[in-house]
Amino acid sequence: MPEQNKFIWHHLEQGRYLIVAVMVLFEVVAIASVILAIRSALAQGRDPDLAIDEPITKLLGGGAIAALLRFETRIWTYALFASRVDRRQFNGAKHFSYHQKDGAQSNLLGFILVIVFEAPLMHLLLHYLWSPMAANIISLLTLLSLVFFIAEYRALSRRPISLNQNDLVIRYGLYSPLVIPLGNISRVVSNQAFVKRSSQVKRYNFAGIPNVEISLSEPIGQIEKVYLGVDDPGSFIRAIQFKLDKDCRKSQKSMAIGRGNRQGN
Repeated sequence: MPEQNKFIWHHLEQGRYLIVAVMVLFEVVAIASVILAIRSALAQGRDPDLAIDEPITKLLGGGAIAALLRFETRIWTYALFASRVDRRQFNGAKHFSYHQKDGAQSNLLGFILVIVFEAPLMHLLLHYLWSPMAANIISLLTLLSLVFFIAEYRALSRRPISLNQNDLVIRYGLYSPLVIPLGNISRVVSNQAFVKRSSQVKRYNFAGIPNVEISLSEPIGQIEKVYLGVDDPGSFIRAIQFKLDKDCRKSQKSMAIGRGNRQGN
C-alpha cells in the first residue's frame, strides 16, 4: 500500500504493539493465577477446579473474559503442575475415567511428538524461504499449541467425571465442567451410533463414537442431550441409574407418607 494512502493503516501498525502487550499481560495473569490456585488447592485439599475458578470469579465476575481466563489458567495448571494435582481432591462420591477410550490419551501423545519434531524444521524452512519474522511468529504459535496439547494430555487422566449426591459433574480434558442435577436426567443409556453436531446436543468425546447418551428433562440452555465417551460405560450407566432409582423411591415414599398424613387428618 502506498504511504500516501495509509490514512488508517499507521494507527493499526502502532496498535500491534498494544495487542502484543495485552497478550503478554494476559499470559502473566494466567500463570500467576495458576501458582495461587495450586498453592491454595494443596494447602486446603480443595477441588482444584474450584481453587482456580473462585479467585478469578471474585476478580472479574462471570463474564466472557473471566471464562477465557479460567480456561487459560487451567491450561497452565496442567501444563506445569499436573503432577501436583490429585484426582482424589475433586468433589464427588464416585469418579469415572475417559482417557483410555479409543486411545484418546495416546492420540494426544502422538500429536505432541509430531509438533516437537516438526517445529524446528518448519522454523528453519520459513526462516530461509519466507522471512525470519514469519518464522518467529509461527514458531511462537506452534509452541503455544504444544503447551495446550501437553496440558490436555495430562488433564485427561486427572480430571474425572464425578457423581455427587445430587449432581453429575462432567469434567472432560480442559473443558469447563458441566454440572447436571440428577433430577434433570430423564434417561441414561448406551450409545453406539454416530452423533451429529447440533445446538441441542453436547458431545464430550475425543475419539471414536460416544458410548453414553444422557437425556435431560429440562434443557440446559439449548442442550437437550449430552453424549459422553467413558472407559467403562456399563459401570457409569449403572451408577447413574442406581441414583435415579434411589431418588425415585425416596420421592414415592415421601408422597406415600404425605397421603397417609392427609388421610389421618
